[in-house]
Amino acid sequence: MTDGGRRQRRAYIGSFTAAGGPGILTATVAPDSGALTVVSGTDGLADPSYLALAPDGDTLYAVSETAEGAVAAYRVSGDRPEPAGRPVPVEGDGPTHLSLYAGHVLTANYGSGTVTAVPVRADGTLARSASGVLRHTGSGPHAQRQQGPHAHQVRPDPSGRWAVSVDLGTDSVRICTLTDGAPAVHREVALRPGSGPRHLAFHPDGSQAYVVNELAPTVTVCHWDADDGVLKPLTEVPLLPGAPAGDAYPSGIAVSPDGRFVWTATRGEDVLSVFVVEPDGLRLSATVPCGGHWPRDIAVSGGFLYAANERSGDVTWFALDPATGIPRRTGSLAVPAASCVIFAP
Repeated sequence: MTDGGRRQRRAYIGSFTAAGGPGILTATVAPDSGALTVVSGTDGLADPSYLALAPDGDTLYAVSETAEGAVAAYRVSGDRPEPAGRPVPVEGDGPTHLSLYAGHVLTANYGSGTVTAVPVRADGTLARSASGVLRHTGSGPHAQRQQGPHAHQVRPDPSGRWAVSVDLGTDSVRICTLTDGAPAVHREVALRPGSGPRHLAFHPDGSQAYVVNELAPTVTVCHWDADDGVLKPLTEVPLLPGAPAGDAYPSGIAVSPDGRFVWTATRGEDVLSVFVVEPDGLRLSATVPCGGHWPRDIAVSGGFLYAANERSGDVTWFALDPATGIPRRTGSLAVPAASCVIFAP
């Protein structure tokens, strides 16, 4: 679909097919309002809960968050995602996140507590088997949630030199490289026992990282040294103004492109939290309703914030006040069992 001869900007939405989700949706993005309009979709992959785009924007990668665990590639140069080869097993259980790093797709496999590297060919397709699996070890004090490792996210740092793996079960972040195509730990960084780190986002200048903790509703502010691959926890900040009534289940985190604000989502409270970035850390400035129920992930693009609300089945978007960073709800799109939304460059 084009606008005045130019292809409109795209968004891609993942969902849980086992809960009635449509699979992977392609949507256009209205530049002035941030509104999403569905163009097409594909439901050929079970539970494509998280997505990632190749740098050229023409190939989309998706995890299959199932017990078998797989990753798949799609061509998205046209209006409809088209499979680019068969899904590749990740030799791990329940992959929840993926990213591109050093010529590979890396997956964080929550159920098995592993990180898998799948080679990417020159044409963007995936090799037929994983080239290496890193098995996390350890546990935490939470009796139900931390009996063993649970890798929840893996992503490159801004320099592209390191891959960072966040593990909810071991209360730690692992700084990794690839050795002979397999993830290898350079350094493991311990966070507060029982915090349950889930996702990490970097400041645009590459000097800090922010870890949202699922088991204790907080954000850990860290210093990041890309030269030596060193992550140093500095302080831990509550992401709610008061104690939650029950388990809060924080989920997504995003940083503004100018580095002035950080946003988090909390599923148990159905809120978005707004933080102001300050020299000594973060300051919670506001919380606002997420526009639905159970915000599993959030993303920021073009002056708008998007929340994928899994249980209410919608993606809601908010205009961001440039002075305060506070989101103002402006629209939503029905997407059953929505799990993430990402944007083409």
